[in-house]
Amino acid sequence: MSAPADHGLVYAGFWIRVLASLVDTILTAIILLPLMRLIYGPAFFAVDAPLIMGPAHVLLGYVLPAVAIIAFWIYREATPGKMMVGARVADARTGGHPTTGQFVIRYLGYFLSSFPLGLGLLWVAFDSRKQGWHDKLAHTVVVRPRPDGAARFDHDTQDTQAKQPERWQA
Repeated sequence: MSAPADHGLVYAGFWIRVLASLVDTILTAIILLPLMRLIYGPAFFAVDAPLIMGPAHVLLGYVLPAVAIIAFWIYREATPGKMMVGARVADARTGGHPTTGQFVIRYLGYFLSSFPLGLGLLWVAFDSRKQGWHDKLAHTVVVRPRPDGAARFDHDTQDTQAKQPERWQA
């Protein structure tokens, strides 16, 4: 593992990742909610509506977002929200492009991170490498360009200020 001390990257923190997630959620809602209304009518939005309305709900509400998110990660290393904030998903060991398997594990890890009151997602705020449980499971990190004077990205140590002479092989 080489350290990308001079690569110009920093770990993306909690609030910037929250913003990216909000953007992704809004974009998904703009696309999917009208389709669900068209298919299921106003009953889809009823308070007492079942958790799953039917096959179209499963395909549009669960399968399509999973495929879209993983496809964005594979081809762009980021969802639209992450692209908007200049962040991308990287392999935690090499700093390079994660494998498709890592992306699938990362996506499934969101569910594990969410179940205990969102603790696995909140973990990003307290972790030195800004990794949620889904990142730790998939061995990924979220990075963005380093503004002048910001802590440097170093995946070899817990100290993001560490300066190593090696370059990142992306």
